[in-house]
Amino acid sequence: MERVRVAGSAAAAVTDSVDAGEFGSWLQLILASFAGRGGSDVPCGSCRACCQSSQFVLVRPEDRAALAVIPAALLVKAPGDDTGARVMGFGEDGACPMMRARECTIYASRPQTCRDYDCRVFAAAGIDAGGPRKEAINERVRGWRFRYASAQARAQHEAVRAAARFIATHAGAFPGGRVPNAPSGIAVLALHVHPVFLRPDIATLAPADIAAAIVRARRRNPV
Repeated sequence: MERVRVAGSAAAAVTDSVDAGEFGSWLQLILASFAGRGGSDVPCGSCRACCQSSQFVLVRPEDRAALAVIPAALLVKAPGDDTGARVMGFGEDGACPMMRARECTIYASRPQTCRDYDCRVFAAAGIDAGGPRKEAINERVRGWRFRYASAQARAQHEAVRAAARFIATHAGAFPGGRVPNAPSGIAVLALHVHPVFLRPDIATLAPADIAAAIVRARRRNPV
């Protein structure tokens, strides 16, 4: 199991702050993006961490523009997939093979996977993106700072972080231990089910009851 490290902990150096946007508005946008109703506009600036951190990129059949410009030799069948999806790997340096001089050569035609990627999900959940090969992403994650337009937005963010902590530390409370253990899965699930941790009785519930509530919420919002 990959160890999930809390972003901004004593073991994780905090970098210069970067405005992540207003949390309540971002939360609505990212959940809509998960549901296929638009994408997330990430203020990347000069950061190219996600393109240089040993990321596998899923290229779906509907990514026709991307498939037209990515050399076929760079694509392999996605494991366990029967939809025709392909996966593009990375070079020895961890960089996407479509990068040149730290810029994407197919940006206008990039796959939907790249368009949807938003490392603010890790900052929202309060966890790092992964181990040493994700250190560039982790540096940006630790720098993100959300703003809050209301007390509700702040409470939502606290609920997302509480959800992530519970998921990461209470796998045994879930039936058969069936719960994500990779950082991306934990972050996405926490965002989906955070309303569970807004319940006024949450502090009185046993771990098994909280896990059951998360399972019910996940069924309403599949991830």
